[in-house]
Amino acid sequence: MSNHAATAAIDHHHDHTTTTGIPNKKLFMWAFLASDCMFFGALIATHLIYRLHPVPGSQEPQTFFSIELTSFSTFILLMSSLLMALAVNACQKGNVPAVRRMLLGTIFFGCIFLACQVYEFTHFVHLGLTLSSSMLGSTFYVLTGTHGCHVAIGVLWLVMMYVRTYKPHDGAKGSKRWPFSSLLHVLMIVTAIVFTTWTVLDATHAILEHGFTGEAFGAYLGHGLIPLIAAAVTLVGCRLMARSASKENFGEANAIDVESMGLYWHFVDVVWIVIFTVVYLLEYL
Repeated sequence: MSNHAATAAIDHHHDHTTTTGIPNKKLFMWAFLASDCMFFGALIATHLIYRLHPVPGSQEPQTFFSIELTSFSTFILLMSSLLMALAVNACQKGNVPAVRRMLLGTIFFGCIFLACQVYEFTHFVHLGLTLSSSMLGSTFYVLTGTHGCHVAIGVLWLVMMYVRTYKPHDGAKGSKRWPFSSLLHVLMIVTAIVFTTWTVLDATHAILEHGFTGEAFGAYLGHGLIPLIAAAVTLVGCRLMARSASKENFGEANAIDVESMGLYWHFVDVVWIVIFTVVYLLEYL
């Protein structure tokens, strides 16, 4: 019995059926990340060249940047990497409930980072830094906006993986309507994220304009009541759809899928550390 269990054990790091010994999904992800690394390297190098040799009359970044906000969003993104690593470890052990919790935590932190970036971009535009206002604006928005798109794609991938953990076995209750219900579940979560982010941003603007006063609360209700209700409804819908009525077709065998997703997420975090250093921190040295 023990020999049979040892034979059936899944090796998450090597695949003896491939020529390289590396699972094809992981090899593909490494190849994609290598190309993406060169792409981000070109964007970062372009920004550095124009910062080292600014054109006359260019804007000073210190008048726009908020190192406190960016440091907070950097910390949030790093913590999301920790949760992603815990999700991979939980999946390798077949602990599906823990995988779901870690994936939801990673999604939550990723959305906080995106909300901070949206707020930062909006603030910069109000201060006069736009995509066409200067070379600084062009290189800054292209670089950080491209990274933000990668984070958004990662969040969508995490959402789909989270919904995938509820897929029932073939022949089980709900298996025939799974494709439709899974799509509806993904749309429900994405809608909840959009309205929740909208609500948080409205509350932030109201507090910054009026402080912690009754006037701020009234201004928030005047603009953010509908998004707040929509966020509450969609969150309740997500919770109802997450109630599994049958055994799921997800477990230790899916660890390579979660691990590939983790490689992408860790890469995005490493790229942000480089961007945070060369775009933000260097301006204060």
